[in-house]
Amino acid sequence: TGNFPPASCYFSEILNLTAFAAFVVGILRYFQVKTKLDKRWLNIFSLVCFSVACFGMTIVGNFQLLEMWVIHNGGTLLAFGLGNLYCWLQSYITWKVNLNNQGKVFAIGRVVLSAAITFCIILQRVLVVIPHMHTVRCQWAVVMLFLIYISTFAIDFRHCRFEVVCRDTPLNLTPSLVSVREQRSHIVKRNY
Repeated sequence: TGNFPPASCYFSEILNLTAFAAFVVGILRYFQVKTKLDKRWLNIFSLVCFSVACFGMTIVGNFQLLEMWVIHNGGTLLAFGLGNLYCWLQSYITWKVNLNNQGKVFAIGRVVLSAAITFCIILQRVLVVIPHMHTVRCQWAVVMLFLIYISTFAIDFRHCRFEVVCRDTPLNLTPSLVSVREQRSHIVKRNY
């Protein structure tokens, strides 16, 4: 039913919103461990993988299987392949960063989820030669496991405070040191 309107329209909209929300979670996770990881390139590579995986998710949603199967399957490869790599990288990062001395426990759970995702992807590729509903079930299992994996970041985010600061800047692109200090002191006073 995801190939024909109106179900394809709902499917596209849901996947686009999910990809955007997942991308935001990926950005927040990047900033959360940015200063705590000694291998910064790993955090950047992880974010790039997840960003491309989210883009692949939008491709899956917007190009229906029966109409443009090559593009749809390319999006599936991006979403599942790089998404799975992201899960393994984040499991490792969780282990190394060990936020609030709870990272090693959460890393074990994320490794189990990553292994389950990998198993379902491999099983789906093996079963694709047999035209049966088991391949679709494996795909949906991967999607559900991804959602569970992404939701585990809520545990880590409970210890963080993210805030966006938006302020007007004068047209003069080189503010004086005094005005920069005044802006900083004003921000510090507002936060406390």
